[in-house]
Amino acid sequence: MTIKRIAIATLNNKGLDDIISNTFGYSKTFTIIDIEDGNIKDIKIIDNPAGSMTHGRGPVIAKKLSDMNVEIVISSELGPGALTILKEFGISTINVKPGLRVSEVLKENGLIK
Repeated sequence: MTIKRIAIATLNNKGLDDIISNTFGYSKTFTIIDIEDGNIKDIKIIDNPAGSMTHGRGPVIAKKLSDMNVEIVISSELGPGALTILKEFGISTINVKPGLRVSEVLKENGLIK
């Protein structure tokens, strides 16, 4: 039994019904989902930890997600700074179109049944 922790850049706090944000750094929230053997075990929603910053958001968010043991980040757009730091922390990334529902993205990428 393997649990994966996934962070998804989202617009609100609607969990699986939330919409993917246009950008990683400027997303309002991150939906954190624990998945075990294709089944959702837990969902948490956190506010963007760098939401009040004007620049340098990506590294701050990447560090927070690493501290939360996130293994995969799903976002529509990742800047070069965030992408580099996520890779340094060993966090994989999946790029998707903005505007899709969290549940759709998880199914389309084979993360849930």
